[in-house]
Amino acid sequence: MINARSTYMDASIATASPARLLVMLYERLVLDVTRGLDAQRAGDVQAAHQQLLHAQDIVLELRSSLRTEEWDGGPGLASIYDFLHTQLVRANVGKDSTVTESCLALVTDLCQTWRAAALQAASVA
Repeated sequence: MINARSTYMDASIATASPARLLVMLYERLVLDVTRGLDAQRAGDVQAAHQQLLHAQDIVLELRSSLRTEEWDGGPGLASIYDFLHTQLVRANVGKDSTVTESCLALVTDLCQTWRAAALQAASVA
């Protein structure tokens, strides 16, 4: 069963458009921060640490792939990614669920925005 799921996920990623890949990355980011927050609330420090580390990796990937010179909003989005990464580190190191909650609100908003943009781009194409 696990192999079938892995094969399906690999095929989904390989055939996804760039916009869909971005949305998938954001959805995973929301999932990681949600799981990290749940683990913090449950007192599971190790699980929270792992989830928040993965979230930090995703934010770093988003930041490194951002071409700030290609659109006017690029530098602003880069600043948001930098802020978010700093806050995720702070939430993880300080084991601070309040900071994690604010990160979750931010990544949820970003995910919804990119999902809407991807849908709009798909309908225009």
